[in-house]
Amino acid sequence: MTALRLEELDATNIVAANTLSLKPGQEQFIAPVTYSAEASVVNPATAWQRVATQEGRVVGFIHGNFDPENEHDFFRACIWRINVDAEAQGQGVGRFLAEALAQEAKSRGVDRITVLWEPGDEGPGEFFHRIGFRDTGETAYGDVVGALELQP
Repeated sequence: MTALRLEELDATNIVAANTLSLKPGQEQFIAPVTYSAEASVVNPATAWQRVATQEGRVVGFIHGNFDPENEHDFFRACIWRINVDAEAQGQGVGRFLAEALAQEAKSRGVDRITVLWEPGDEGPGEFFHRIGFRDTGETAYGDVVGALELQP
């Protein structure tokens, strides 16, 4: 596998990020990247958005959120959204993006990141467990709350 690169989401790569393909059954778990792009306009101080590229092609997207004053602890340092192109799934892209967000969190003095996901067979729960997230509860809407404790 060719090395992955991390780049900020911007006008040159947003279309590619928004058209990442999915495996059958995954569409119910993922909203378009443009929803995240809109959130960064509304809350530019808290949004952290990046794409993973491989050989100049966008293969993944992550939207992190850093809002230390948020009333919900699971939104203070979290993965808001992560998408990996269907052809690139299983090749370390999602792990690469999650680790990049974890490094950003540590640089901000954060010792834990969280993620929410909808339970389901085709959902991302198994992926998050594989990379170290542990279930810590669920939201009032039934989403699983997972947390990853960051080592100093």
